[in-house]
Amino acid sequence: MTAAIQQAQNTEDLVFYVRDEEHHAEGSSTALGFWIYLMSDCLIFAILFAIYGVLGGNYAAGPGPQDLFDLELVAINTAMLLFSSITYGFAMLAAEKNRQGATLAWLAVTGLFGLAFLGIELFEFHHLIEMGATPQRSAFLSSFFVLVGTHGLHVTFGIIWLVTLMAQVKMRGLIPANRRRLMCLSMFWHFLDVIWIGVFTFVYLMGMLR
Repeated sequence: MTAAIQQAQNTEDLVFYVRDEEHHAEGSSTALGFWIYLMSDCLIFAILFAIYGVLGGNYAAGPGPQDLFDLELVAINTAMLLFSSITYGFAMLAAEKNRQGATLAWLAVTGLFGLAFLGIELFEFHHLIEMGATPQRSAFLSSFFVLVGTHGLHVTFGIIWLVTLMAQVKMRGLIPANRRRLMCLSMFWHFLDVIWIGVFTFVYLMGMLR
């Protein structure tokens, strides 16, 4: 009698567990966690923008934006990142159509644009340091290097994630788990695009008008 009661209790618990699981869409916790991460990243960049807003005019009798920035080069760099977002969108469209080869090809093009962006940014940093415009030269340069450098580190992380995801898609195909990862990386990549537009406007364009 006791065994029958225990079995009935176990069956009831199993039914409750299955019903409870049906209320949660697959991957919903992953999406929620990633949105929380993006919000924390927003706070980090908001703080860095605020710091630059306060310290960006303190040149310590050193060079300012008009002496250092090459807007044509920065515009080309901005175009690289914008093109990478477009190609990532093409990758997502190919994934929706279950075209694995096209998805991988567009992801590869996205990665190349991202590498081009990083290469131009490193060239700019190297040029500034050669001119003596190092982070310790002034508060303006310290806040500039921290803000732009933090964005560059995020792009570097995004490229590593992109290559890892390409390997997963190559090995396992466009399974639901990989589609969720593609969507998370898509949000992250477009987020970096939005942040860079803010950097380009607030740091470079407004800096040239000071």
